[in-house]
Amino acid sequence: MRRFHHAFLALLLITFHPPGLAEDRAVSSLGRIEPHNGIIRVAAPSGGTGAGSVIKSLLVKVGDWVEQDQIIAYLDSYNLRQTEVARLTAINTNAESELSRQKNLARTFANSKVNLDQATMTLDVAKADLAAARARLELSIVRAPLRAQVLEIHAEPGEIVGPEGIVDLGQTDRMYVVAEVYETDISLVKKGQGATIRAPAIDGELSGTVERVSLKVSRLDVLGDDPVSRTDARVVEVYILLDDSAAVATYTNMQVELEIRI
Repeated sequence: MRRFHHAFLALLLITFHPPGLAEDRAVSSLGRIEPHNGIIRVAAPSGGTGAGSVIKSLLVKVGDWVEQDQIIAYLDSYNLRQTEVARLTAINTNAESELSRQKNLARTFANSKVNLDQATMTLDVAKADLAAARARLELSIVRAPLRAQVLEIHAEPGEIVGPEGIVDLGQTDRMYVVAEVYETDISLVKKGQGATIRAPAIDGELSGTVERVSLKVSRLDVLGDDPVSRTDARVVEVYILLDDSAAVATYTNMQVELEIRI
């Protein structure tokens, strides 16, 4: 079935299709392929070591799968923060020893309460300083927010982290087509409906199921090759989970044609 760019043509197809072939009625649209939850852009941690920092080392490459909280990269501030943690750990250990000594002296009544209180406060301050240093160290480490595949790398070792972040991740084991359905047709689309997807790079057809319909109306984003297509059209995004995600796992953002059976 050919692609329709005008909402009224889609409605004509639905309205005047022979009654005996109701099961073949469909809403046609364009769409794009994307992973579950879209593309996740991993930026550098905030708090003074974010954008503008330099990558010290990158531990992944395009195509790698990473687990949640796995380290992706270290920033150039890592060595300094690590040294700071080591120094404050030593101070904290010394403060613990001093407090223990003052407690032992207190049992023999050879120590004043003032010295014991001072040792307790010193240890509390040391613990707080060490916790802050560990937090600053964590800000020099870039971790994966979830299990996903590395789609693109934006900053290599020695490069400054820019607004585009460090890497793009995608959950390519669950691929979707995001269809842009004209607002005049969206009342016909329901969760659970089947869909057929086609694209020049895809061998044959793919199938999927409508999983979610967006709650807002937007402007048309995916444009076809029809010179008279409505570039100012209002559409609603419909998320279609593909039955065979592996077939398009490397095709993120590819434009496709699809039909949603109604």
